[in-house]
Amino acid sequence: MEYQKTIKKEISFSGIGLHTGEKANVLFKPAESNTGILFRRIDLPNIPSVKADISHLLPEEKRPRRTSIGKDGAEIHTIEHILSAILGLGIDNLVIEIDNSEFPGADGSSAPFTTLFNQAGYITQSAPKNYFYVKEPFCIYENEASIIALPATEFKVSYALDYKRPFFPPQYTSFSIIKEIFEKEIALARTFCLEEEVKKLRKMGLGKGSNYKNTVVIGKKGIINNHLRSKNEPVRHKILDLIGDLALLGLPIKGHIIAIKSGHSINVKLVKSMQEVAERRKSSGVGSPAWTEIKNPVLEKKDILSILPHRPPFLFVDKIIEWKEDERAVGIKKVKSEEFYFKGHFPGHPVMPGVLIVEAMAQVAGVLMLKKEENRGKLAYFMAINNVKFRKAVIPGDTLRMEVEVIKLRKRVGQVHTRALVENKVVAEADLMFALVNA
Repeated sequence: MEYQKTIKKEISFSGIGLHTGEKANVLFKPAESNTGILFRRIDLPNIPSVKADISHLLPEEKRPRRTSIGKDGAEIHTIEHILSAILGLGIDNLVIEIDNSEFPGADGSSAPFTTLFNQAGYITQSAPKNYFYVKEPFCIYENEASIIALPATEFKVSYALDYKRPFFPPQYTSFSIIKEIFEKEIALARTFCLEEEVKKLRKMGLGKGSNYKNTVVIGKKGIINNHLRSKNEPVRHKILDLIGDLALLGLPIKGHIIAIKSGHSINVKLVKSMQEVAERRKSSGVGSPAWTEIKNPVLEKKDILSILPHRPPFLFVDKIIEWKEDERAVGIKKVKSEEFYFKGHFPGHPVMPGVLIVEAMAQVAGVLMLKKEENRGKLAYFMAINNVKFRKAVIPGDTLRMEVEVIKLRKRVGQVHTRALVENKVVAEADLMFALVNA
């Protein structure tokens, strides 16, 4: 179980906005569990609050080249770098008081903010951390840009960038997003723009607080009046921005995000798609993680071990929560990331092998037949498997519910219909036939 996190003490920061050039003073404050990331405009009457989530996102056409949120006239602009630091460091709850409309740009990266948070320290809270689990692929396309989210046991971001410059070859990089990697590999990457964009941005009234120190300007022959912090700093900053946009989901993510030339617009479309799925899960009573705790099971694992001959790592039933002699049994299997088969079965995108789902259903069927007093000490061997169907992938974090219904049961032969479900959706089913023999 992972728990939510906030900062240990208040800490302040001041600076000018990259677009408005106006100074803002910021105070970061610890927040209670389940608060999320809350901005407060202390310079406005009644100190309005705006939560950093996709429902408060302002249209990009009105606030271009930045991530902005607002509610009832209270707006906060250019928050992608601070949100990236918050998500990258694993902070769940925070109150951010600010006395102007644009968040300070600092040096154009997230590094100053990671330093501040580390100075403040962290507190682990009592509430469990909630994740958004990518269970099925998301694919979004926009002109030459695309972004894909795939199931994974971790939060991982991969990005491909190509500005078609002779001196600036295509860049690609990929990182698992944990605190240590974010601080070392991503946080230092600064915002950038192309030389030909500068005049256009100035005409739009943007970039008033930008300079060659806090913005990497890419010219026709190279970097202007600056040098890169790493050879692929631009693509690292693209990952930084993407993480900041993903923070608007309001939940940390377990999934692999793959982006090609993506920007704010397409990033936001992905977040909106994820939010729709999260809302459906919530309304259906299903949380993000599919794992569920079953109280007072009929049989615990120690009981199952006394009935079945199977032993770890080839025992695929954790609990039996229903059992009715000669009629029905229901078993539970929590699919964990450390399962031995994930190391070799699609290790980049772990999926439980279908044959092992069938084996798990068969083991529940074995308990159904072998728990019967007259069959104790016998073995149940497969005779036939029919009508097998696999309907959805099963991934780490899922709770597999195996339901077994007796079709026909004789003294030495049993026929059953089995179903495996995750979040009340059938992922596999099969008709199984067993022979009962003396051990």
